[in-house]
Amino acid sequence: MHRPLPVAITGIGVISPYGRGIAALLDGLAACESAIEPLSICPSPLHVVPVVGQVLDPLDVPAPPGRWLSRTDRLAVIAATEAAQALPPSPDARRDCAVVVATTVAGLSDIDSAAVLDPTTYYHIVGLGPASTYPVSRVAETVAASLALGGPTLGVSVACASGAMAIALAAGMIADGRVSMAIAGGSDALCPFTMAGFNALQALDFEPCRPFCQSRAGLNLGEAAAMVLLEGEARARARGATILARLSGWAFTNDAFHTTAPDEEGRGIAASMVQAMRAAGVDRGRIGYLNAHGTGTRLNDVAELRAYEQVFAGTGARVPVSSTKSYIGHTLGAAGAIEAVITLLSLRTGTLFPTLRLADPIDTTSVELLRGGTLRTAMDAAMSVSAGFGGSNTSLVLEHAGEGGRS
Repeated sequence: MHRPLPVAITGIGVISPYGRGIAALLDGLAACESAIEPLSICPSPLHVVPVVGQVLDPLDVPAPPGRWLSRTDRLAVIAATEAAQALPPSPDARRDCAVVVATTVAGLSDIDSAAVLDPTTYYHIVGLGPASTYPVSRVAETVAASLALGGPTLGVSVACASGAMAIALAAGMIADGRVSMAIAGGSDALCPFTMAGFNALQALDFEPCRPFCQSRAGLNLGEAAAMVLLEGEARARARGATILARLSGWAFTNDAFHTTAPDEEGRGIAASMVQAMRAAGVDRGRIGYLNAHGTGTRLNDVAELRAYEQVFAGTGARVPVSSTKSYIGHTLGAAGAIEAVITLLSLRTGTLFPTLRLADPIDTTSVELLRGGTLRTAMDAAMSVSAGFGGSNTSLVLEHAGEGGRS
């Protein structure tokens, strides 16, 4: 297998239900504080009010000339602006920087019921500005326009693996020498249509979710955006950048199984993990933490744990695993990106964040489902795993970036 050149993560940015910025996210996680609460930012499209992870901060983002910004756009620009603080100050850096952003709903989160009932009248009165935000490519284009980034832009939409895949695709572009730097990640706002769709699938839990618990009943939706600044490790060291972590391996697979259900044995997830570790040159025994997809649905959690058992069986020590969707909900296109950022924070701080509300864990033998309070531990490598409808799987391997594996 082709082993990609190491890619450095030199900037991170996020807006989450804890508020703006990495510090707010880290504070919420460290306190083991759930940000899941009754929906209040928009009317519920369901017969009851669901609990969600919602951003209550004002999203005051100036629109680039001639652009209408959706809520998803605004979240993305806020997160990307924080990550872009690590860009070199030269105009060339911005002119050459690529933008790869994942989303599943884009501007559909803002669609007005009037547009559904009478689109001709609605768009005649309002104009076509809202409609311009519906394509999934629009979010990446908006980030690029807002931050004056002149490299290639790419929109990614492969369901709930999208955020991780956007980071991996951008890393591949850098490793192949196609671009020198990239802002990559994901953004999704809460969307009434998405809520109704997951409810129709009977996938929602109307109480705060309980991933990996025997009594789990479904997922909670959330909204967020998370972005990373990626560049070649050699370039980052040459310019004296602070390297937050090394993204040393990544891989994609597909279950080729079902539109919404995972492969019951988790074979696709397992394959993506094995391929990512092989690409990174990281033995499975070096993985000190695994941030799971962990939605809290009946089917996903079992399939996912079966994948972990396949990968880590016989390694001796049980690998610590947790689902941080129990803190902020399932943020769809942003999930893989914000979970990659959380994995990076765990790696750098030596802090593992347990799954909340995990009272009665599913039985496992090769991994340790974290619960209770935070755990302090030293580790050289960690992994983030994402999966999505249609069978898409993405695994990312992160390492400390300094000599001997330390940054």
